[in-house]
Amino acid sequence: MISIITSIHNQLGMNKLFYKYLKDKTNGEFELIIVDNMSTDGSREFFEERADRVIVNKQNYSYPVCQNQGIRAATGDYLAFFNNDLILSTDWDTRILRLMEERELDVVSFASNDFMENPEVQHRVHKMWKYIKYPLRTLFGTNYASLYAMFRLMYRNWDRFCRERYERFGNETVEGFSGSSIFMKRSVLDKIGLWDERIQAADFDLFCRTKQRFVNFGDIKPIQVALGIYFHHYQRLTLRSKPTPFADALNIISLREKWGGMEKELLRDVGMVTTIPLPG
Repeated sequence: MISIITSIHNQLGMNKLFYKYLKDKTNGEFELIIVDNMSTDGSREFFEERADRVIVNKQNYSYPVCQNQGIRAATGDYLAFFNNDLILSTDWDTRILRLMEERELDVVSFASNDFMENPEVQHRVHKMWKYIKYPLRTLFGTNYASLYAMFRLMYRNWDRFCRERYERFGNETVEGFSGSSIFMKRSVLDKIGLWDERIQAADFDLFCRTKQRFVNFGDIKPIQVALGIYFHHYQRLTLRSKPTPFADALNIISLREKWGGMEKELLRDVGMVTTIPLPG
């Protein structure tokens, strides 16, 4: 079974849209674990009626802390770390499990408007999304109807778009990651451990750890992006505002403080797109 772990803080409209596509596009059995960081707009109550478990935090914790909370509550052999601002594609779970078996992978990520097959396509898609998202967000906010309108304008026919990508790329993968969607066998944790709660740039750190494990032991491969299985990511959805400080803020260090510059070498061949700068 797949355990899907998602942390939230408000964004009720987005949470409703995420849940709709999660239910509609997932074939197999899954459990949904929500980690709620002080939501005040009804998001916690929404998921308390629908998720298998809601972990309620009375303070706002950083991303890796929330993921580890979810891991400790999870019962599945596969762990999916999904942002709440994702739209999933048809048969995603069936396809990713088949891909992992065929290519003998333990940890993967999904193609998205964060990471695509080459920088040119990535730039074009990112530019299109920016021109659609910002005007609608400014005019209508981030309610369900506005978010759905953005998504429809972007892809027109979502199922056809995703089907054509899968027909083109199939189970092709490339080394890299889209931090909004990481999928792994639970057994990976026995080799690299839990998320490092000191690192807010947790997806970068996770990739570096899988790459280092591959170099040192060769028993897992670095994170691979499944180019044929596509998710849409809304990217920095909230309007600019002063964020609630993390309760664990004093514990957080930079990627560079942990890796001492080694992270640049580990990430060198990933081809990260310019929309996702390497954290300091």
